[in-house]
Amino acid sequence: MEKMVLSKKDSKRRDFVLHDNMWRVVWQICGPLAIYQSLNQIFKFLDVMMASHISSEAVSAVAYLSQISSMLGAIGAGLAVGGSITIAGNYGNGDYEKVKKQVNILMTMAIGVGGILLVVIVPFSGQILEFANTPPELIELGKQYFVIEIISMVVIFINNVYISVEKSRGNTKRILILNFVVFTAKFLLTALFVYVLNFGVTMVAVASLCSHLIITAIGFYNLRDSKQVFGLSLRSVKIKKDLTWPMIKLAIPIMAEKLAFSLGKTVVNSMSVIYGSTVVGALGVSNNIGGLSTSPPNGFQEGGASIISQNLGNGNIDRALDAFKKILIINLAIGVIGFTVTTVFMDPIINIFAEGDIVFAAQIRSIYQYERIAIILLSITASVMALLYGFGYTKLSLLINFARVFVFRIPSLYILQKFTNLGDESVGIAMMISNILVSLLAGGIGYYLIRNIKKQKEDKQVKIE
Repeated sequence: MEKMVLSKKDSKRRDFVLHDNMWRVVWQICGPLAIYQSLNQIFKFLDVMMASHISSEAVSAVAYLSQISSMLGAIGAGLAVGGSITIAGNYGNGDYEKVKKQVNILMTMAIGVGGILLVVIVPFSGQILEFANTPPELIELGKQYFVIEIISMVVIFINNVYISVEKSRGNTKRILILNFVVFTAKFLLTALFVYVLNFGVTMVAVASLCSHLIITAIGFYNLRDSKQVFGLSLRSVKIKKDLTWPMIKLAIPIMAEKLAFSLGKTVVNSMSVIYGSTVVGALGVSNNIGGLSTSPPNGFQEGGASIISQNLGNGNIDRALDAFKKILIINLAIGVIGFTVTTVFMDPIINIFAEGDIVFAAQIRSIYQYERIAIILLSITASVMALLYGFGYTKLSLLINFARVFVFRIPSLYILQKFTNLGDESVGIAMMISNILVSLLAGGIGYYLIRNIKKQKEDKQVKIE
């Protein structure tokens, strides 16, 4: 195996995460990721906004089909998160040889799984959309869009691994810069295709694919030095149980969690169609508006998991728990600000998407007026997820997100549809109920976990999965 080198910058970042003031660590590591998540949300925001320029049916097609592709993309996302947690722990522990091998194994798995899904799914895209109970008018409008989304999903598999590597090494500023470049490219391409050339919804997906390929190219370039700990090297691809199983063990619950969440949202979209296909678009818009507030906490969730994992790998449990406390405080503040801003400016934001369609605007408002109520509480959920990921309790994160959709959301919507005449307001109320209940569940699990960890620490029997 090549002689590995830990660069001065990587060494400095590692020492910073393990020893510097925790407020500074959280802001410096998680801040860029919070902006990164916000830009990703703006990607979705722009997709829906520009689709609304085409038609309200196009908005529904983007919302419906994106959930199906997200469901399939759960595999790559799970691999990336599970791998990054494991790599961050070994990095904090100073086991650079294992880090090197796991980075290369993770990239190999992402490329292999992505290629298999591409070959299996694309030829049967129409049947998959029918199986997902996609309305016929949306299949006709968005089949090509879905195929491009699947290709993008494979590219994102690879990008997620690269981004997870940068998160593991604490290089979150690079992630922010890269995403800003991609954001600019996507915005310009989508605007060109939709507003100048007047292309249909398929070209919105093409713009996304082109922008994601930029990260892929830059990622392979930045990982080109095989002598670096995080460099790519075929010689380092050693498929051994002690290297692959720790990543897969964490990844499987995360895959299931993200798959279940996206599947549940697809089911909710399907149930919402009874109020008209445009209600699916209205729900997608409502989710995007809410995402302006919930995306930054997701950045603190991802960065926080890496900080916690590195410090646990270094044997510092108190510092890991302190990181969680800081993240919770910051996320709650973001939730309060987000709730206030989107409430005050609700109508102007909705009108951006409705583009003069009064009925569509009313549908969005009837959903978001309820969905926004749980924004602050969802900050708790994001913070607890950082704690669970960092400590490796991914089975609990699966439980939380499974309950969010299949225990709290779908049954609520079913009851409202069956026993009330509320119409499309039922969708918003079901969102509100599920988000409130899942936040209470996450808060209870987080409290129990911290109390248990502290007790075990006192007994000097702390066990970290």
